[in-house]
Amino acid sequence: MVRPFALLGLLLPLVGCATPAVDGKPETTVLLQATHAWDGTSYQSYPSGQPQLTLLKILIPPHTTLDWHQHPTPSAGYLLSGELLVDTHDEKHLTLLKAGDALAETVGRIHRGRTGEQAAELIVFYAGNTTLPLSQSNSDQASAPYVSP
Repeated sequence: MVRPFALLGLLLPLVGCATPAVDGKPETTVLLQATHAWDGTSYQSYPSGQPQLTLLKILIPPHTTLDWHQHPTPSAGYLLSGELLVDTHDEKHLTLLKAGDALAETVGRIHRGRTGEQAAELIVFYAGNTTLPLSQSNSDQASAPYVSP
């Protein structure tokens, strides 16, 4: 058990790292709020079972094409740096993300991401459960190795 004063000693140095908000009040910016994925597909429901939240930081090297894959649960990403081109297997939807962009991921729809000259660094949040994978590879339709988070 962490003693309150020990915890305070650990957290106190972080106070100087915080950026003060306007008038000393916290600020909130909605980065993404969506009822449908980036390709226009509406979200239907969350999976049943024991909820499990997962937050990943992913680095995709330059000139990398991810394997075709799909997600069984809702997820969202935020691109920290670089650019990422995301497209669906049927080539009907194509989205170019730049640093600072947020994306509501597709559920059950085959897609992939590709980088260009720069690496892409992103944060991805998955709202799943303890029995489902974050991503499912569709390697039979792959044109490049699958890069798994």
